[in-house]
Amino acid sequence: MKKRILPAVLSIVLLLAALMSAQAVLIPSRYDNREGHLLCGYYDVSDKHDVIFVGDCEIYEGIVPAVLYEKYGMTSYVRGSSQQTVWQSYHVLEETLTKDPDVKVVVFNVLALKYGKTPKESISRMTLEDMRWSPAKLQAIKASMTEDESFLSYFMPILRYHDRWSELTAADLAHTFFKHEDITHQGYLMQTDIVPVDPADTREPDALIDSTLPARSMEYLDKMQDLCAQHGAELVLIKAPTNSVKYYWYDEWDAQIVAYAQTNNLTYYNFIGMDAELGLDWSTDTYDAGLHLNVYGAEKWTLYLGNLLMTNHGVPDRRGDAALDALWEQRIHNYHNEKQQGVNAQ
Repeated sequence: MKKRILPAVLSIVLLLAALMSAQAVLIPSRYDNREGHLLCGYYDVSDKHDVIFVGDCEIYEGIVPAVLYEKYGMTSYVRGSSQQTVWQSYHVLEETLTKDPDVKVVVFNVLALKYGKTPKESISRMTLEDMRWSPAKLQAIKASMTEDESFLSYFMPILRYHDRWSELTAADLAHTFFKHEDITHQGYLMQTDIVPVDPADTREPDALIDSTLPARSMEYLDKMQDLCAQHGAELVLIKAPTNSVKYYWYDEWDAQIVAYAQTNNLTYYNFIGMDAELGLDWSTDTYDAGLHLNVYGAEKWTLYLGNLLMTNHGVPDRRGDAALDALWEQRIHNYHNEKQQGVNAQ
């Protein structure tokens, strides 16, 4: 009997291994889009952080942890992803605080509050499929799934991507089965191109249809605040600087965040219109005509925000710890090396 059972068990194990390997190869966001590979680097980091940033592209292209340590001795990580919704930010933060329970400050970019539902599936999966399996990931999937999606397809992605067989290349196999360096710098995705704002562009923002931020988004902001309180972390709200009518941040929305912050005793910093204070020059500090910051603009904003976090929120200077200094010295070197090479993240 035992002789018959063993081959059967081995066959099942081999079949499962083949299935898992096939799924890993077929998932596209792992390799053909750098913005689908932003969250996973955090799982390989063993040191702790005093500051965690969560949010969308305005965060992961605007905040530079290497600069925060180099100038202020501040330990931080950016847990951002493309069009990360508030419910995704909440669950990403939930798993982060499990691994990093002594975080002092959580910084959340409020742009995502404008969205009351999940963006299209392909964008949402860039966040969800990059998370490791955990109770937080399960809840993130449930909160994010669109009507046409199957929960089972997240457990078995081959059900979602089975038709990609004909598109596979040798690069797919290499990216799946060989370990690669993290493409980010503590979650920061570097952009070195310079595409200035066009002074001749006089477009106006679209008319605001609904001036009330979606109730679902605000509910998850409440949950995020409660989660931070449970872990003894301070929640700080920010709005990244921008100079574009795309993804416009309306005064009516801003007033609601100001009122929310006052009611809940939170700090809110809106950096729109603070170009002079930040030292931003939209002819040199953006890679996409004012929508996002490039590395030169990100450094300026990071320096300003870092000073606020140190001065107003008591984030400590960790320099002088030999182990941390050695670890961050290598990270800072890698950051400046990529910047020097002019490598563009797109």
